[in-house]
Amino acid sequence: MKEMKLAVKGMHCASCSSRIENVVGGMDGVEKAAVNLASETMELQWDEQSHSFEEIAERVSGLGFELEAIAEQQNLFEEKKAETAVRLAAMKRNVIWSMLLAVPLLTISMGEMLGLPLPGGIDPQQNPLNFALSQFVLVCGIMYLGRNFYLNGIPALLRRVPNMDSLVAVGTGAAFVYSTWNLIEIVLGVDVQIRVMDLYFESAGVLLALVLLGKYMEVRSKSHTSDAISKLMQLTPDAATLLLGEGENQEQKTIPAEEIQEGDLLLVRPGDRIPVDGEIVFGRSVVDESMLTGESIPVSKSVGDVVIGGTYNSSGVLHVLAQQVGQNTMLARIVRLVQDAQGSKAPIAGMADRISLYFVPVVMCIAVLTGLAWYFLGGAEFSSALRFFIAVLVIACPCAMGLATPTSIMVGTGRGAQLGVLIKSGEALEMAEKIQAVIFDKTGTLTHGKPKLTETILADTAIPEEELLFLAASCEQNSEHPLAEALVVAATAGGEKLVQPQSFEAIQGKGIEGKVSGRTVLLGNQQLLEERAVSVAALDAEVARLAEQGKTVLFLAVDGTFAAVFAVADTIKEEVPGAISRMKEMGLRLIMLTGDQETTARAIAAQAGIEEVIAEVMPDRKADVVKDLQKDGLKVAMVGDGINDAPALARADVGIAMGTGIDIAIESGDVVIMKGNLDGVITSLQLSRAVMRNIRQNLFWAFAYNVVGIPVAAGLLTLFGGPALNPMIAGGAMALSSVSVVSNALRLRFFGA
Repeated sequence: MKEMKLAVKGMHCASCSSRIENVVGGMDGVEKAAVNLASETMELQWDEQSHSFEEIAERVSGLGFELEAIAEQQNLFEEKKAETAVRLAAMKRNVIWSMLLAVPLLTISMGEMLGLPLPGGIDPQQNPLNFALSQFVLVCGIMYLGRNFYLNGIPALLRRVPNMDSLVAVGTGAAFVYSTWNLIEIVLGVDVQIRVMDLYFESAGVLLALVLLGKYMEVRSKSHTSDAISKLMQLTPDAATLLLGEGENQEQKTIPAEEIQEGDLLLVRPGDRIPVDGEIVFGRSVVDESMLTGESIPVSKSVGDVVIGGTYNSSGVLHVLAQQVGQNTMLARIVRLVQDAQGSKAPIAGMADRISLYFVPVVMCIAVLTGLAWYFLGGAEFSSALRFFIAVLVIACPCAMGLATPTSIMVGTGRGAQLGVLIKSGEALEMAEKIQAVIFDKTGTLTHGKPKLTETILADTAIPEEELLFLAASCEQNSEHPLAEALVVAATAGGEKLVQPQSFEAIQGKGIEGKVSGRTVLLGNQQLLEERAVSVAALDAEVARLAEQGKTVLFLAVDGTFAAVFAVADTIKEEVPGAISRMKEMGLRLIMLTGDQETTARAIAAQAGIEEVIAEVMPDRKADVVKDLQKDGLKVAMVGDGINDAPALARADVGIAMGTGIDIAIESGDVVIMKGNLDGVITSLQLSRAVMRNIRQNLFWAFAYNVVGIPVAAGLLTLFGGPALNPMIAGGAMALSSVSVVSNALRLRFFGA
């Protein structure tokens, strides 16, 4: 199967996108054709043996649209942003001029009824021809400014694929043609005083001006749906300082950021943004990574640490060796991922898409039937029946339905990226709202993933605690075991200098033996010391207490005498208890999954506040645990580090991968938490709920607007003694419906603020 992401040009409403989906999706060999109205893109998946891309593009061209392959997402974004800016400027000019023409048009046509005196030269009683001609000239000017409605809508109607532009074109065109016929009769002197009061140029002109205003506001609002992406892309500096040569002869050269090559040495001054991903080879600083992780606290960086392009160097001077450049940087990958998510569809959009496909033809039928019913059955004059016909056409708005879902997804996923939460698709976003149970991997998710010395208990010995730790760590510093690393880190944290042991022997599965500063050191489990006839009974009670807490106990003997025990544990992250408590308040079932022994697992779970524990589970069995919960009818999220948890992440309804900086496993989950803590999990779940709530609000108002508006425009209220809906008011309401939907979606920009 061939997969492509394509730009679609020429779409104007949801009827357009639904029509393309229906036609292309119905072609043999096409597996997927998902069109996104808000981003104006299509995801296409098809069998190349059935059709060539040119054949598919030709079929779409027959509908009046164009397909273009997207070579580079970032380039497309920048091009579309520039195109939108030009388009908005042109639309603004048209709106201003149309309003300047609409005001005198409305004044001339309605002035006498409102008691406003008109100059004798255009007074309908004194100069009916001038009265009619002045309106004709003004409305022609407005129709020229809104000519795209006719250039797009009428051909679409002739191709039997009408869209929103067709509704506007037919509605305003009918008013214009009817009024122009009356103008001709005025010129010919036929029933002049009757015809002069039966002109509807203002309906066509003001209606067009209002629709132009509405479309301008809609496009302007839609341009803000990708503000988050725009802000991320602006983080990369335009230029960088390249260091050439070495020592005193080292030169500095300013180059464009896009020319940086892998292996280049870059100078990053305080207050600069780091241009690419790389490794610090000189200097120390504090780097603000909030753009990537959403974490506001800056991170200390020194030689050997990795820095990420787009992050902010707060203090010291750094020399950075470029490692990932161009489209391979973390920032570029994030932008691509969010753009893919913004172009995706949520299943909830399916109903709106199906309705949009038939919406315009049905509305046109309703409008025709309405006009005929009022003329033949209701006894209305032709002009009154025409007003009902026009009102039905122009109040209907498929755009509101088509924009309801994609705009919310675009804004929501963009806001998530700003908060350090990457949601890969609309489907994942919708599913995350339905989650009932959350499974947590222990190591690296609930805990830091690195053992830490938590407690030292001395036996009956005269050797100070600091010296005991010095002896143990000096002996262990050559070991790669995580428990050994915990002792070394604890000993050197206060600036202690360790020494190399005079002798060292690793005893398989039990511990080590060595000589440090003339003292014999024995360090390991209880069995090792007892085999060497060293009694550890003096601390049995303390050892039992530590074991109940899930800690690993290391026994230390110095010169053949029991000296102390060290308690080492993988400690839980500081935010975990609070985050678990908040998730319980959200009504979620929480489960900890680990390969640890039951006792250790229970101890960690108790500290976290999780009651349900599944322990002693091998990595390849974690997916089966997820499957068992799903069999019980639960929607399950799996939270893991994205490496050994990959099968379980893939099996879960929503896989949430915990990431840390550049080592993030972006491919592993449906959702990626950049800052690697549980607060991000809560953010992702709450964001999904907020977005889906926003989508339902949009869909409700879009459907309610049309369900209520069309019958009112058809004259339902007049049957009960109420007023008829003026086509100009109907046009204004149609224009505002799309704006209200997009504006509601834009509220998501403030989520979590």
